[in-house]
Amino acid sequence: MPNLVVAVLPNLDRCQEVLGTWERLGVTGVTILESIGLHRLKQAFARRDDLPLIPSLRHLTESEEYHHRTVFVLLDDDFDLDRFLAATQEKVGDFTDPDSGLLFVVPVTRALGLRPHWIKA
Repeated sequence: MPNLVVAVLPNLDRCQEVLGTWERLGVTGVTILESIGLHRLKQAFARRDDLPLIPSLRHLTESEEYHHRTVFVLLDDDFDLDRFLAATQEKVGDFTDPDSGLLFVVPVTRALGLRPHWIKA
């Protein structure tokens, strides 16, 4: 069964290192999203005095860049997940440390549209 690996990485430099490690392991098809957690969003509310009466997330983030990235990838069931996770932790460190991020793995019962990146549709 394939696995979806999702990592929320608050450090942009570490994110680059993690992605490089994943690529060396043969991982393709990684999706990268800019993200912000509720804690950081609340901090942004507290620091800003120029917000409109009803601010949107766009108002909060348009003048500051948040360097959080949420990355996810679907790994085939024959991929060595333990090796993948160990290599990721070598770059990130202990995920229990403050501001280290979050990683979780979800089994995927069905996936459509998967193909190696080098095969053109």
